[in-house]
Amino acid sequence: MARWLLKTEPGTYSFDDLVKDRKTVWNGVTNTTALKHIRTMAKGDEVIIYHTGDERTAVGTATITSKPYPDPEADDEKLVVVDIKAGKPLASPVTLATIKADKAFAGWDLLRIGRLSVVPVPDAMWDRLMELAE
Repeated sequence: MARWLLKTEPGTYSFDDLVKDRKTVWNGVTNTTALKHIRTMAKGDEVIIYHTGDERTAVGTATITSKPYPDPEADDEKLVVVDIKAGKPLASPVTLATIKADKAFAGWDLLRIGRLSVVPVPDAMWDRLMELAE
C-alpha cells in the first residue's frame, strides 16, 4: 500500500466538498510527474488531502477506491484519474510552515517540488504527519 498527498485549491474543491460528496473522481491533473504518480496508485492506497492557495495545510484523509483509468472527460489518453472516498478530517490540520520546520520532512517532494500536485508520502513522513495532526 502506498500513501499520497493530493493538493487541491479549497475554493475549487475542498476537503469539506469531498466529505459532503463522500467520493469523487480525482481529475484535472496534467503535470507529467503527477500523472506518473497517479498511474502507480492502487485501490486501498491512503491519501492526505492538502489545501493549497492561502491555506497551505494538510486537512484530511481519503482512500483510493479504483485503479487509474483514462479521464472520461478528456480527449487526451495520457490523462488519467482515480476515484477516491473521503476519510476523516485531521484533528489538527498541519500547515506547510509546520512541515518545513520539522526535520522529519527534509528532502520530501512537497518541499522540493512545490508545484507538484500529487506527492508520494514515505511511511515515516506519513506517521509524523499523523502525530502532528493529533
